[in-house]
Amino acid sequence: MLATYLEASRDLLETDFGAALAVCRIIGAKVSTAGRATGQSTAIPAWRRRIEERIAKAKALIGRLICFRSGNNTPRIVRTVRMAYARTNVSLSQQDITQKLTERIDDLKQRIAAWRKRIRRYTERSTRFNQNRLFQSDQKRLYESLERPMVSGTGPAPNQADTVAFWRGLWSEPINHSEGPWAEVVASQCASITPMDPVIITPDDVAEVVRSVLNWKSAGLDGLHHYWLKGFVVCHTVLARQFKRLSTRSRSQSSSLLGSPIWFLKTRVPQTRANTAPSRLYRPYTRH
Repeated sequence: MLATYLEASRDLLETDFGAALAVCRIIGAKVSTAGRATGQSTAIPAWRRRIEERIAKAKALIGRLICFRSGNNTPRIVRTVRMAYARTNVSLSQQDITQKLTERIDDLKQRIAAWRKRIRRYTERSTRFNQNRLFQSDQKRLYESLERPMVSGTGPAPNQADTVAFWRGLWSEPINHSEGPWAEVVASQCASITPMDPVIITPDDVAEVVRSVLNWKSAGLDGLHHYWLKGFVVCHTVLARQFKRLSTRSRSQSSSLLGSPIWFLKTRVPQTRANTAPSRLYRPYTRH
């Protein structure tokens, strides 16, 4: 499948995401269009949802009982209190009804505390289990999660036009420098240096680099780990050709940097960062 698909691959973006799609088909995973997966499920377990519903109902009943104890005798409050004491020997007209209400309120508060403790206990157990499993597969990601909590980004998305304009002003505008005498000395010393030969990237070079990295090292934007790149040998020739094309672009062209895919020019942004200025959000790879 990859051999046929890669014949029409034009850049690294198509090659990378094509390999990721192949992985999803091999392992039977669903392809998500909502962006990169975080590795953590946001669905609330059914048992926790049931307990939270019990807590909400108990808190609502406590509020009605307190209102009735304070003298609020509206039909809605009275009906709720009668339903709470249904099938019991407690009557709303008896003398010690205030004491019965207080006892019932305290009982509900203790139940709420027990339910919350149960949620906390199960959550801590689930966290320990996930951390132990992550330690076996990806220790680096585990240590990163311990250093800073995962916070969903709520700020505005960066503007691509502002980002391109910011870096074009740094890389494309000619600047006249006033060099000192030392520049001429360095230039004369470097005149006899033989220029470096053009960079030649072969499929063997790509395979050697892929073999030297960890299988489950942090993946890129496509979520594809190196474990799969080691097995997709047919990708190595395409990757070598595309990396060579990127590395041989002329430095004199103003679009040598900005002509690259935007995803290739940026690094990950901490999700807790509030500043969305282009200089804080994107950092391109160096030319050297």
